[in-house]
Amino acid sequence: MRIVFMGTPDFAVPSLKALYENGHEITLVVTQPDKPQGRKQILTPSPVKEFATAHNIPVYQPASMKTQEAYERIVAEQPDYIVVIAFGKILPQTVLDIPKYACINVHGSLLPRYRGAAPIQWSVLNGDTVTGVTTMLMDAGIDTGDILLQKETPLDPLETAGELFDRLAELSAPVLLETLDLFAKGEIAPIKQNNEKADYVTILKKENALIDWTRDAKSLHDHVRGMNPWPVAFTKLGGKTLKIFETRVSERVFGHDIGEVTACDGKLFVRCGADSCLQILSLQLEGAKRLEADVFLRGRSFVEKTILGID
Repeated sequence: MRIVFMGTPDFAVPSLKALYENGHEITLVVTQPDKPQGRKQILTPSPVKEFATAHNIPVYQPASMKTQEAYERIVAEQPDYIVVIAFGKILPQTVLDIPKYACINVHGSLLPRYRGAAPIQWSVLNGDTVTGVTTMLMDAGIDTGDILLQKETPLDPLETAGELFDRLAELSAPVLLETLDLFAKGEIAPIKQNNEKADYVTILKKENALIDWTRDAKSLHDHVRGMNPWPVAFTKLGGKTLKIFETRVSERVFGHDIGEVTACDGKLFVRCGADSCLQILSLQLEGAKRLEADVFLRGRSFVEKTILGID
């Protein structure tokens, strides 16, 4: 079958690789234009483009999918399927109507939960215990198409958004292959989404990472996990930004005031809301390196009643 593949970040690469290695005819890869990265702002290709180029698959990088040029470029491929994974651009109905059989999308949640951007991060931020991936038929809405297949996976209470991102990327590949196989055989029945159970999530911004110590320790632990590796949960210490990468919910409660820091036996604790306490395992003070808490404490002593979150 002839496939046009649309995707951009690392998340899409395992599925593209699986299609390639399983003999599907990928006639074109569509990905976002190269973007400047790093301090020197060097134009850098997307991970999907890198894979396609390495395997001699033609690449198309339109600034928009809503132009006549983009439409004609895809029509010229005469695709049986368009497969879309984390492409990052809205497809107009004219493009959705191009393939002979279907436009199929892979989404990093159990739809209708977490439609929209950053579903993986939000599942961690919300402390979910189960997540997964969904393949669906694309329509003009945002992640509103009929469900084809879903695969669940447990979400470990210590797992970060970055770790879950990698796991779901790998899980997506066999689910996509199975979806295409069953669809081609006519052995899959699309299921309408229950819109009453749907919710939408937005892409995260740096300001979303700010820690509110009035929240309970469990929700803050999930906040730290969900913000790792980007944008990284942060607070303030002595006027400087303090990034927090790894935490645990403490069984003991230290301190009296919300945000109060306690150092005990080489361990670092912060008093949270709801009479709870969070242990900080890994952190980075502005202008310094990321350190484990015990190493951080060797070079620092806290005055009594030090409160985080105050500039």
